[in-house]
Amino acid sequence: MYIQPAFAEDRIEVKHGLIRANPLGMLITPGAAPTANLVPFALYPDEGEAGLGVLRAHIGRSNPVVQELAAGVECLVVFQGPEAYISPSWYASKASTHKVVPTWNFTMVQVRGTARLVEDASWLQHQIRSLTAQHESGLAEPWEVDDAPVEFIDGLLRAIVGIEIPIASIKGKWKVSQNRSNADMAGVVAGLRSEGAGDSAEAMAALVAKRLSLKQD
Repeated sequence: MYIQPAFAEDRIEVKHGLIRANPLGMLITPGAAPTANLVPFALYPDEGEAGLGVLRAHIGRSNPVVQELAAGVECLVVFQGPEAYISPSWYASKASTHKVVPTWNFTMVQVRGTARLVEDASWLQHQIRSLTAQHESGLAEPWEVDDAPVEFIDGLLRAIVGIEIPIASIKGKWKVSQNRSNADMAGVVAGLRSEGAGDSAEAMAALVAKRLSLKQD
């Protein structure tokens, strides 16, 4: 990933935070032709020999990527956070110079590591229960694995295989208008919030506002 110095995010806790908030990662494997699969991951930040954490997930046993992972290939997993179109009309500098163009703000984390497949039934049980609890805990009527018949769950477990990726490298790119002037950043925040463009635009507005606050301190 190309990262201009202004957009580099080096804080591990911030990168981990994006993964936890956006756990559906794009699992990319090289193979004869690159293959991409969307997979929900769980992050275990305090594990791994590199001190960068471990990703765990499961996929269908019939997925051809299983054969690639069994060969011990290095994987790339991409996690994307808030993103939004940025209109040049929001920049304060437009009125004085007109030297402005549209752009796109986004946040992204890219993880690399060599995956290992896990067949152990107890490991798979734990992974499924942990992943389910993570995403059901905030619901009014959370579903639990034990709500389903045992034989049904056992059948599903036989149809999946676990993935564990010790993180060897983790890079973050936060393009949140921090290369613009304070006035331009304030204009971006106001513009995103005035357009009513949805949750992603509001989340991006909050990120730009936070970075502007740090610049002003």
